[in-house]
Amino acid sequence: MELFNSALGKNITFVHPKFFIIGGLTGIPNITFYYVFLFFVYIVSVVGNTVVMAVIYLDHNLRTPKYIAVFNLAFVDLFGNTALVPKVLDIFLFGHYYIPYNDCLTFLFFCYTCLSLQSFNLVALSYDRMVAIIFPLHYQVKVTHRFMFSFIASLWVFTIIAVLISVGLLTRLSFCKSVVINSYFCDHGQIYRLACNDHFPSYVIACLYPVIIFWLPLAFILLSYLYIGYTLVKVATGEERLKALKTCTSHVILVANFFLPLVGTNIAAVASYIHPNARIINSTLTYTIPALLNPIIYALKTEEVMNAVKKLWKKKTFINTA
Repeated sequence: MELFNSALGKNITFVHPKFFIIGGLTGIPNITFYYVFLFFVYIVSVVGNTVVMAVIYLDHNLRTPKYIAVFNLAFVDLFGNTALVPKVLDIFLFGHYYIPYNDCLTFLFFCYTCLSLQSFNLVALSYDRMVAIIFPLHYQVKVTHRFMFSFIASLWVFTIIAVLISVGLLTRLSFCKSVVINSYFCDHGQIYRLACNDHFPSYVIACLYPVIIFWLPLAFILLSYLYIGYTLVKVATGEERLKALKTCTSHVILVANFFLPLVGTNIAAVASYIHPNARIINSTLTYTIPALLNPIIYALKTEEVMNAVKKLWKKKTFINTA
């Protein structure tokens, strides 16, 4: 962050607090039960995503471009919930509401990076399905291992740079009044609004960020499925359409699981239909629940993964009984 500040200007003094106070989930009745639920969600998501990654790594038949993206999604889900849930439990369950300034910005960086990558990874999977269905004869040429590795790597680089810029701009703010963040984590929007100097660049980032990581990916995914539907109606038989749509089932559920709660929470919050405490709880659920359900969806709805799990289980059983 010192390098960022020196690049933007020298001899400028900013008033940075020693700590922020995270106060989003305080004062809610029976909230302890919700913390127990979050802990359960975290444990199941860790186990589920670890199993998915292990199955993809161990089964050579799953080392395809599609499952490179699935592996990355499982890793991001695991990393994202690990960055968020233990810290949330530490803050609210054990009363460690004071979080040092630099730790808060680090917390923000990891949370926003993982949330962004979850969204972008669904774009990678939608592109894979679109090419597989619309251009099946060219799939092996268009979607190669090299392409998928490069695409995912570019998503990581873009996301890290974008989030670093948003965090870097926060270091240009001075805080001379409240340091209480009314959220469950170090929320970018909550932080820049506490500043007592000009926060217009951070405001612009806050406006652009949802468009880049939420609305544009969602628009691409919806358009890809409209294209798939249009193509299938024109050239495919009823049986071929059903077969093609079955290959998209898991991805459609993943998309609905990730985007619909975000859309609902944001619309309700903008329209003031939801209490601030309910909004915060809904936000934690929209962040953590997809990481819980994604491995379950892929395990139950994808025949390739189920067959790989069965094969690995039989192999393990055979070795143990030999």
